[in-house]
Amino acid sequence: MLMILSAVSLYAYAVDPDTEKRLDDVAERGMHIMPFDLEETVHVFSKTQHGGVQQVIANDESDTDQIRQIRKHLLEISEAFGQGDFSYPEYIHGADMPGLAVLKAAKPGQIRIEYAELPDGAQINYFSRSPRLIEAIHQWFDAQLSDHARHAKPGHNHEHRHDHDMHPN
Repeated sequence: MLMILSAVSLYAYAVDPDTEKRLDDVAERGMHIMPFDLEETVHVFSKTQHGGVQQVIANDESDTDQIRQIRKHLLEISEAFGQGDFSYPEYIHGADMPGLAVLKAAKPGQIRIEYAELPDGAQINYFSRSPRLIEAIHQWFDAQLSDHARHAKPGHNHEHRHDHDMHPN
């Protein structure tokens, strides 16, 4: 009986070879875009009522090199995203990434993007009043969680203290 339970447990944790290949491909492409070490960091994606919070955190809070690289990268991509340029995630995840086309089609001012440093990394806050864009952010976060499965985790759904400041679109 113990052997059967062990075999079932191993099967439950087995990953489809196609999924493993996708995870490997995404990690490989990500190494060309993200300057920090994926094995030394974790991505955290938290959905909120008005969008979401994307964090990248160093596993070792004393690893100042990783933290510096995280901050540099997230600042750079937050500036690009604020201008409607989502080419970084498109390169890593593909043009058919869920939510990405909707985000790319957003008009200026429909998504507010804020960069912030954390003691052990950095984060990007995404805010919108558009239900369509909020749903796209949530789909985009789910896709990133799936594609970065080894290096990502969902955060808890929460509200950022500035959500009430979002200007209507």
